Amino acid sequence: MSEDGRSGVRIWLRLFSCATAIEKQVQRRFAERGTTLARFDLLAALDRAGEGMTMSALSRALLVSNGNVTQLVQKLSKEGLVRIAPFPADRRVSIVELSARGRRDFGALADAHRDWLDTLLADMDGGARERLYAALGDLRLSIAKGQAG
Repeated sequence: MSEDGRSGVRIWLRLFSCATAIEKQVQRRFAERGTTLARFDLLAALDRAGEGMTMSALSRALLVSNGNVTQLVQKLSKEGLVRIAPFPADRRVSIVELSARGRRDFGALADAHRDWLDTLLADMDGGARERLYAALGDLRLSIAKGQAG
């Protein structure tokens, strides 16, 4: 790639187009299963937390407003995928955690999600995947340094 002053734009456009293509495929496959990427992301955040999260912590983790999180959590609660309980130290704060059904359903979705991504990347050999992963790590560090300055 030539260093003609446009390589940053070219890299950004390539990353954006790849991320968009992957996201569209994943969203389509979630829709086929009657769910959404937003629901999956919320369930994944709760799964990673293990012990439950406050609505505010979920909002920060998902980079969305408290209102969006509250609405989605209420839907998931009605479906039996999450439990909402008052925080013992402050009854105004709610803790959200996966229910047993939510943990089971999320596990199946996470397995399917992993398979979909592996299928989308199937034409890349293991070495290419590792180099891309390393390059993206370098990119993340470069972005962090650029934000600090």
